[in-house]
Amino acid sequence: MIGRYTRKEMGDLWTEEAKFSRWLEVEIAICEGWESIGEMPKGTAEKIRRKAKFDIGRIEEIERTTRHDVVAFLENIKESLGEEGDYLHFGVTSSDTIDTAMALALKRSADILINDIKEILTTLKNRAFEFKDTLMIGRSHGIHGEPISFGFVLALWHAEMNRNLKRLEDAKEIVSYGKISGSMGTFANVPIEVEEYACKVLGLKPAPVSSQIIQRDRYAQYMTTLAIVASTVEKIATQIRHYQRTEVREAEELFHKGQKGSSSMPHKRNPVLSENLCGLARLVRSNSIAALENVALWHERDISHSSNERVILPDSNIALDFMLYRLNNVLKNLVVYKDNMFKNLNLTRGVIYSQRVMLNLVEKGADKMEAYEAVQENAMKSWEEGLNFMDLLKEDDFIKKYLTHEEIEELFNPYYYISKIDDIFVRVFDD
Repeated sequence: MIGRYTRKEMGDLWTEEAKFSRWLEVEIAICEGWESIGEMPKGTAEKIRRKAKFDIGRIEEIERTTRHDVVAFLENIKESLGEEGDYLHFGVTSSDTIDTAMALALKRSADILINDIKEILTTLKNRAFEFKDTLMIGRSHGIHGEPISFGFVLALWHAEMNRNLKRLEDAKEIVSYGKISGSMGTFANVPIEVEEYACKVLGLKPAPVSSQIIQRDRYAQYMTTLAIVASTVEKIATQIRHYQRTEVREAEELFHKGQKGSSSMPHKRNPVLSENLCGLARLVRSNSIAALENVALWHERDISHSSNERVILPDSNIALDFMLYRLNNVLKNLVVYKDNMFKNLNLTRGVIYSQRVMLNLVEKGADKMEAYEAVQENAMKSWEEGLNFMDLLKEDDFIKKYLTHEEIEELFNPYYYISKIDDIFVRVFDD
């Protein structure tokens, strides 16, 4: 478990107490399934539900002898039962209990993560509309490209996070399957009806076919989905880190009163929350590799998957829950410097309008390649000599043949570039 990053609701799902409670929940559902077909005395499941108790310390004590966690769990449960304990775990195998219970854990974890994403979507939408018309420079390769708005950036993040919501809903569905089909999955010692009944009671679907275990492609899809969501979190956090750089300073994390950025440099205000998110994203992604490796097991099962799943499943769910919560707070409290955005927009003395100038030359009858070369020549001169790009264009003999001074000036209107922002917002937020 990754301790300090554990939020209560998600953390409570992955405690040893919760794990054994789910195992017991599954065992009782199996008994109810046997009762439903008349193969177990009526009331057995209810007696177990009412009387069954487990003690984690006692389970660990028994396991030191049995070297088998499910057997130790069952022996401890039976210590609190009477003759009804003989019916516990009847006809089934350990993985029937473990994997069906794991489906419950993953399904419930997915619900928490889905809610986390919905909260982020609300925040992104609110802030996107807040900054819909706030001009800033768009960058490619880290170099100034053309004007955009900060609301446009937030809308882009919203659209991606909305895709993540759909991915997670799909992943939730794919892991919401139980199996109570016995040692090889053939139902040799437990009727199909027992599985169908128990899964229905538990809110799961029965796997159409399984071996001794639920097939791990299901877990792999879930874990790679968490990895994709974590990557989106890192994408946003990385961009915030760039915005907070001293020479950029277009946005920054909220710096709280009394907060310290450095033990040695009192002036420091660092994007520590976003950096933290980037680091945790690497953890979640790396865990997904282990989940992919777990797909290929020997024949009907081995337990090479079991050891790492005890780490990667709780850790990735807990980490991503924390990441989404932290990202939402960063976005809600993000300090945006509109004036700096506009100042940076004009850092390059107007060369960012080069494409629009070139296209207008072509529209006025200039050859495309000649127009490109004429505009590029003036842009490079502006870059290298620190001259105003518009002034250079007005003095260029080739360009003067096609464009007046007034027409050139109109081409330097930054709001032209966000004239379709309302249409984009309809696409993103009205779907």
